[in-house]
Amino acid sequence: MRRLQRDWHSSSKIQKVELQSMAMWHSMPWLFFLSWASLPVGLSLRHQTIPLVLGWTLIALAAVQCVHVNRTIRWSLDHYLKRAGMPRRDLAVSAVLMVLVLGLVIALQIVDGAEPETLVLASLFGVVPYAMALAFAVPVRSFLIRIAVIAVAAVAASAAAGIHDGRLLGQALVIVLAGLISLVSSRCGAWTLAVMWESERAREVEGRLAVAEERLRFGRDLHDVMGRNLAVIALKSELAVQLAKRGRPEAVDQMVEVQRIAQESQREVREVVRGYREADLAVELAGAQGVLEAAGIACRVSGSSAGLPVSVQSALGWVVREAATNVLRHGDAQRCDITLTITDERTSLVVENDGVPDAVPEGRQGSGLEGLRERLAAVDGTLDFASGDGRFRLAAQVPTARPRQDGPQQDSPQQVSRQEAERVAP
Repeated sequence: MRRLQRDWHSSSKIQKVELQSMAMWHSMPWLFFLSWASLPVGLSLRHQTIPLVLGWTLIALAAVQCVHVNRTIRWSLDHYLKRAGMPRRDLAVSAVLMVLVLGLVIALQIVDGAEPETLVLASLFGVVPYAMALAFAVPVRSFLIRIAVIAVAAVAASAAAGIHDGRLLGQALVIVLAGLISLVSSRCGAWTLAVMWESERAREVEGRLAVAEERLRFGRDLHDVMGRNLAVIALKSELAVQLAKRGRPEAVDQMVEVQRIAQESQREVREVVRGYREADLAVELAGAQGVLEAAGIACRVSGSSAGLPVSVQSALGWVVREAATNVLRHGDAQRCDITLTITDERTSLVVENDGVPDAVPEGRQGSGLEGLRERLAAVDGTLDFASGDGRFRLAAQVPTARPRQDGPQQDSPQQVSRQEAERVAP
């Protein structure tokens, strides 16, 4: 039972919707079996040998229909969702079972073995299991044509058996009604699932495209930053080699310049990478609120990030991003509160949500929280979390202003390089 709970909570929302839909589709034939076939027919059978044999055989075949359709519906739905091919063999077996059940209903009508009203319900049930599986597997037009053929064939068989009164029209209407009930109950839910899965795949594609676009933009930025500098370094290095071969002292100046350009390039690359890793806190708060509310989770954000240093905003922005991701991926939250509190000394960010099934095990913090600890440590911050009573609380604290580094100032690498070059130059 606990494993089922873990599997349920680890499933995505669309997987939960599909699981609930499958449970409904599996239970529907059995509900119809009890209300339309087994109980009405079993209670209304005449206590004679032939009606009893025909009636209980019909009930047994109806139960086999339910067992078989529970298997067929899974394959038919996978075919509708383009996960597998059409289950032709299973549909053929289901069609044979339907024909046998309808044949027994006609036989009971001929021998007057049960009440006419109960036999109408039995005819209604006999079509439902096959029609439910068929509704997933074929287009609507083909489905309606097959149901019409079944109705005509059943009426023809009844007429051939000697039934010529209004029961013929009633039987045709009952079969058409059973087909329509199956079509509406099955096809509408399957269409909703197909749209949801298509939307999920579109989001995945959009995410991959966004990553690819970021990579291209990162490559362009690196090219813009490094392209010219590397060309200059190559040119000046070649010039320094030629001067050194001739014993000219200007070679040292050229190498100093190469060193300066290399260090400048290193600084520019760090700025590019830092620009990609930094996150704007206000943007992240608004984005988290929008994403959570779009997922049906009520989200309240309190506090403003105005005036915070860039480093603090970046560290807390990553906390908001990771916390929102965890709320969506874990548990089944209905509400999330994000509170930002700023004082002269410290800035605190608290994210609290409900819908947590179990407490977070000690020692299993995950790579996401470890990454947040590292980012917060860079700005002398801390990260704490707690879980209990179905709620999860993530709290981050950082100094509002980064402490200044005391001590004597040292020469920059460029200055040291120039001093060393001047010392060795003749």
